[in-house]
Amino acid sequence: MEELPKIKFLQQPTSEAWVEQAIANIPTILLDHSHCERKAAGVALNLMFRYPSSQVLVRKLTAIAREELEHFEQVNQWLERLHIPLAPLSAPPYAAGLKAQIRPSEPERMLDSLLISALIEARSHERLGLLANHLPHPELAKFYRSLMASEARHYGIYWILATTYCDREIVQSRLESLAQVESDLLSNLHPEPRIHS
Repeated sequence: MEELPKIKFLQQPTSEAWVEQAIANIPTILLDHSHCERKAAGVALNLMFRYPSSQVLVRKLTAIAREELEHFEQVNQWLERLHIPLAPLSAPPYAAGLKAQIRPSEPERMLDSLLISALIEARSHERLGLLANHLPHPELAKFYRSLMASEARHYGIYWILATTYCDREIVQSRLESLAQVESDLLSNLHPEPRIHS
């Protein structure tokens, strides 16, 4: 498997088994990607509603929400082009497993929410890059390659926001703990093909 540069936020790289599963199920992966972009926009909006007086957070996440919705629209255009109907999909345990780590009190709740978003964006960046390298459809591979820079920027923004509102040493320590949980959640391949299976 062609390797990507190691993403420092992630404890473990994606397995070759995921790549094989994804490439064998491109319509489902595309559909799930649509859901992921919509949910990512929703996460950014929810954080803005939860912390409306955090000026830097609101400004940064407004841009992320807008960009995630643009990606949602672009993925949906690919679904239409490939005659893949929009449909609901069951979610893998990944996001719910990460969200279960969010502590209920502030400022820990904000920190955990930002770092979990950073980890999800980092994993998305890695996996979109793997799709770009392995998809047999050249135009679709090019599309996935075009998304990688924004995904990298997004996880960087979530990290910067975490260090804006919390002490850097605390942020780094918590990131390492959450990154281990993230890795554990992906240690066994989910039977249904998903971006985060």
